[in-house]
Amino acid sequence: MDPEPARQGFFLTVSLESILKVAKHASENNKIFCLNLSAPFICEFFKEALMKVMPYVDILFGNETEAAAFAREQGFETEDIEEIAKKAQSLPKENKKRQRIAVFTQGKEGTVMTKGDKVETFPVLEIEQSEIVDTNGAGDAFVGGFLSQLVQDKTFEQCIRAGHYAANVIIRHAGCTFPEKPDFH
Repeated sequence: MDPEPARQGFFLTVSLESILKVAKHASENNKIFCLNLSAPFICEFFKEALMKVMPYVDILFGNETEAAAFAREQGFETEDIEEIAKKAQSLPKENKKRQRIAVFTQGKEGTVMTKGDKVETFPVLEIEQSEIVDTNGAGDAFVGGFLSQLVQDKTFEQCIRAGHYAANVIIRHAGCTFPEKPDFH
């Protein structure tokens, strides 16, 4: 039995060659390539693989813990999420036609996004502590909500709004479940 079966779910840990093939194709064809830091251990134990993919990343996602681990491993010498986002955004990039965007969630503290020279923080939807059932899957739900609007050419602000909505729905349920009919507008 594999002593660390959870790591098999993280694509970067399984097939760097495959992810690089997709990343290079996206870059060469001016397609958006997104990457989620996924977990602090990715930044720590798969740093070399992560940094081979990073030049192709157009949108980098992560939460505050993952961003902090990334910053430590990259020697950014800061724990400030906005500064980490700026530094992550300015790492070398292959496709010069679009600037990298970094999007870091911070739980109830809002989401930080770098876009061009701007760093913005977007407040999350308010929720009573008693309504939070399970935060597992909130980050994945955020990214899913974000991407649902990105593929429709919505603004980044709308993408973040959809991400916040999706995360807010997920944390109200046990496990990664959601209501039959969403009410996002």
